[in-house]
Amino acid sequence: MGKSAVTLRRAVAADAAAISVCVRVAYAKYVPRLGREPKPMTVEYGCSIAEHQVWVAEEPGRLVGALVLVRHTDHLLIENISVMPEAQGQGIGRQLLRLSDDEAMRQGLSEVRLYTNEHFTENIAFYAWYGYEETNRALLHGAVQVFMRRIL
Repeated sequence: MGKSAVTLRRAVAADAAAISVCVRVAYAKYVPRLGREPKPMTVEYGCSIAEHQVWVAEEPGRLVGALVLVRHTDHLLIENISVMPEAQGQGIGRQLLRLSDDEAMRQGLSEVRLYTNEHFTENIAFYAWYGYEETNRALLHGAVQVFMRRIL
C-alpha cells in the first residue's frame, strides 16, 4: 500500500467509536501473546477525549491512527498510540510521535514518556529507533511494562 495524504487533528466526541475500532484492530495481534486483551483495548475513548489530549490520523474518509496524550507536571505521557494494520509502514506512527514531541515543546515540556508491554517487542524497537531510551521495567496492569522516555 503506498503513501496517502494523512491529516492529523484533535479528536472530538464523535470520533470515540472509530478510535476504539482502530485500537482494537491494531492491538488484536497481541491478544494471543498475552492471553487477554491489552489495556488499551478496554478504554472508553469518549472519556479519554474529554479528559486528555487525543489526536486522530485520517486518510480521506477513514480514521487510520490515534494518539492519546496525558500531561504531567514535567513530561507528556503517550498513553496510547495505534495505527490500523493496513496503514502501518506508511509513516503514520512516526507522524504521531513527532506530534507528541511538538505538543510537549508547545506546552513547555522537554520530555515525552511512554510505556509498553515487554511482549510488544516490535513496538519497543520502533520507539528506540525513533529516539526513546528505556528507563526501567516494572509490573503495571498485571504485566511487566517497559518504560521509555525521549528528551527533546
